[in-house]
Amino acid sequence: MEKRIGIIGAMAVEVELLKSKLSSAGKKETKKGGILFTEGSIDGQKVVIVQSGVGKVNAALCAQRLILEFGVTSIINTGIAGAMAHGLKVLDFVVSTDAVYHDMDATGFGYKVTEIPQMKCSDFISDKKLIEAAEKSFSSIKEAEGHSLIKGRIATGDQFISDKSIKAKIMENCNPSCVEMEGTAIAHACYLNDTPFVIIRCMSDMADDSGENTYSFNENTAASLSGQLVLEMLKHI
Repeated sequence: MEKRIGIIGAMAVEVELLKSKLSSAGKKETKKGGILFTEGSIDGQKVVIVQSGVGKVNAALCAQRLILEFGVTSIINTGIAGAMAHGLKVLDFVVSTDAVYHDMDATGFGYKVTEIPQMKCSDFISDKKLIEAAEKSFSSIKEAEGHSLIKGRIATGDQFISDKSIKAKIMENCNPSCVEMEGTAIAHACYLNDTPFVIIRCMSDMADDSGENTYSFNENTAASLSGQLVLEMLKHI
């Protein structure tokens, strides 16, 4: 099967850099399900880039369509997140080792928080080769000098975390490195379709009550840095 990388960002700011690097030759845009998919190549690597929209359902539907209709052989989810791990700072990076839903709560039926009822897997494991590509590429990002990249768990839920008490509860339940709103839904779709994935996140805020003061300021920079890492990764996949 020909290698073709699907790249998903929730917001325009998370995919605009990547789309700007597409070769004009063979570039094609297709709108399906209200979403614009852009096919093309970056430095000879075939890609399909798409802005999914914010939230788990948008992300999962987008990933499913990439796999079934556009034939991608792996998916990279790029974007921003709120830092959770001790010592992780704004504009540091997290590369997913695994992904869980922090807002999946079926405890009333005897399940643990994050466990998906009647599924064998609730903890979706990232592809090792894609993780290695991210690690190998990080040193090439000059703008990221002075910042760090760690491997860790991504926690996803349909809420922007801006309260210390909610942050503490999420840490207690699933101990993630960062928290965001799409990654695990993409991972879930990839798991069900046996498709390799990785989630790349640059920290835009600290996921607590200081978040509103810092989020807007760091959103563009963090999204651009995440996109730059993905561009470098394409050389090593």
